[in-house]
Order: sequence, then C-alpha cells, then structure tokens
Amino acid sequence: MATEDPGALFARLLEVMTRLRGEGGCPWDREQTRDSLKPFLIEEAYEVLEALEDGDPARLREELGDLLFQVVFHVEIARERGEFTMADLLSALVEKMTRRHPHVFGDRRVRDAQEALAQWESIKQAEGGGDRRSIVHGIPRTLPALLRAQRVQHRASRVGFDWSAPAGALEKVGEELGELGAVAGEGPRERVEAELGDLLFAVVNAARLLDVEPEAALHAATARFQERFQRMEAAADAAGRELRSLSIEEMERLWDEAKARERER
Repeated sequence: MATEDPGALFARLLEVMTRLRGEGGCPWDREQTRDSLKPFLIEEAYEVLEALEDGDPARLREELGDLLFQVVFHVEIARERGEFTMADLLSALVEKMTRRHPHVFGDRRVRDAQEALAQWESIKQAEGGGDRRSIVHGIPRTLPALLRAQRVQHRASRVGFDWSAPAGALEKVGEELGELGAVAGEGPRERVEAELGDLLFAVVNAARLLDVEPEAALHAATARFQERFQRMEAAADAAGRELRSLSIEEMERLWDEAKARERER
C-alpha cells in the first residue's frame, strides 16, 4: 500500500487535472464539456458497482479511482468557469456531514440507525429554509427505474407508510398481477402500461421487504437466462440443428435440461 500522505496525493491529482486541461495539455481532455462527460460519469459508477459485485479489491481500487477522476474533472470545469473550487466543495461537504451527524460531532443521542436516519431527514427539512419539502423529494429522475422505485419506497417507509411484513407486499404483487391480466390484450395501451408499472413497483416493494436488491436480483436472473439459453444453443448445435428450427416443445425440453445441469453444479 502507498505510504504517501493522501492529502498530498490528492493535491497532485488536482495538478494533473489542471495540466491536462491547460495550454499544452491533452487535446481530448481540453475539449470535454459537462454534457460530453455525462456518459462517462454514469459508466464509471456502474463499473464501480460491478467491481463491488466481483469482490476484487484491486479492480475496486481502480474503478473508484476512475470515478473520483470524473468528480475531479467536473470540479475543474467549474473552477474554470469561476463557479466553485475543490476547496469549496470539500468545505461544504465536511460542514454538511458534521451538521447532519450531531450525535457524533455534537451532544445529541440516538438509540439506533433508524433514529439516526430520522434525525438526518429532520435536519434536511430544516435546511430547506422553512419550506417543508416532501420526504420523497430529491430522488434523481435519472436513476434506473428499479433503483428509483426502491428509493421512493424506502423514503416513504421512514414515516411508517409501509407493509408490516413481506407477506403484505407479496399479496399486493398478486393483486397487481391480476389487474394486469384483466387488461392485457384488450385494454388500451396506456392502461396496460400503467398496470404493468404498478406490478413492477409492487415487486420492488416485495424485494425491499425481503431484503433483496431488485437490481442485483434482476441482473442475476438475466445472467441465468443467458447461460441456460447458450446451453440450449450448444445442445441444438451438437445435434446438428439450429435452435430456430426446433419446436417449442423441443426448446422447452432443452431448457429443462439446461436448468437440471445448473442444479448439478
């Protein structure tokens, strides 16, 4: 592990960024704008998530560094525009984290994590200048839909608007599935879309109460489908046939065989 002072290294990183954007710097870095960098910020965040799932510390270190570089890039653009500097950002961040944790940096006391969270929300409301905001305000619209639904539900649960147990949420999934079935194939598209959305929202709620990350669960399910489908293709190819030439019954048999081999591992 590096033994240099982290503060000094961070200062060097800022110098590197300034050099890249300055006269004689990198042509690519110099032409980037806030808009052009948006895809990279999102991509790097997802690569961090993938590294977390892989459990590889070396890769996680690299991906977190790439994400940090995106933050530094945006701050450099802000500095060039005379809006704020890294010192401004860090000062505001430290002040906010200190202010929102009075049980750590002050004389407040909390019993548990839930009470600490409620205190955080109360302080955020007070920061609004007296205008009470909705507890579900401020959740980015650009979040992936499953994650955004989860965050909205989590916020609502903080004030007690929640199922007391997963069974209630699972029953709601069945109810929404029935409502979708009632309009599927014959209802107007808008109604079908609304009912499907309600079903997905209910599934996310059930996942949250079952302590399952819906995004991760769907990723895993998609990966399983891909693996099974590829086994089906391999089996068809081994028999000298193309998958598309098989009947649905033959495909289902190959699918069941693929699932069976998966359980044997």
